[in-house]
Amino acid sequence: MLSKHPENNAKSRITTPMRLFAILAFMKHLGIDYGTKRVGLAVSDPDGALAFPRETFPNDASLLERLAAYVEKEKIAVIVVGDARSFGGAENPVTKEADSFADALTNLVDVPVKRAMEVFSSVEASRYAPAGKTHDDAAAAAIILQRYLDGVQ
Repeated sequence: MLSKHPENNAKSRITTPMRLFAILAFMKHLGIDYGTKRVGLAVSDPDGALAFPRETFPNDASLLERLAAYVEKEKIAVIVVGDARSFGGAENPVTKEADSFADALTNLVDVPVKRAMEVFSSVEASRYAPAGKTHDDAAAAAIILQRYLDGVQ
C-alpha cells in the first residue's frame, strides 16, 4: 500500500509546494513512545535540535485521528516513532503492534514517519517522572526523539 507521503514510497519522490515550504521553513519533529495503553508525545523546537515532552494520549480507537490532528496543529514536518526492538534486534511483546501502528500512521499523515531506537528510554525517563509516578510516557518520547535528533545533526 502506498503512503500518502511520497518520501515513504520507494517509487515516488514528488514533493508538493506546501510540503516543500514546511521543509524549508522549519523542521519541527514529533516523537512518539508507543505503548499498548498510552502513547507519549514529544515535540522538538522549530530548529529540530531539542526535544520537549508534551503529553500522553490514551491508546484507543481515536488515537490515529488524534495524532493526525496534532501533526496538523503543531505543523510537524517529521514524525519519529520508537522502534520497540532490543539492542540485538529481537522483538518484544509490543513490537508487532508498534510496527503496525507506525505503518498505519505512515499511511494516514502527509509527513515522513521515521523509526528510532527506544531501548531503555522508559528506564531513562523514569528518572524524570513526576512525584508518585514510576513512568512518564511523554518523557520517554522526548528521549527517543532527542536520540534521533542527535543522530541527524
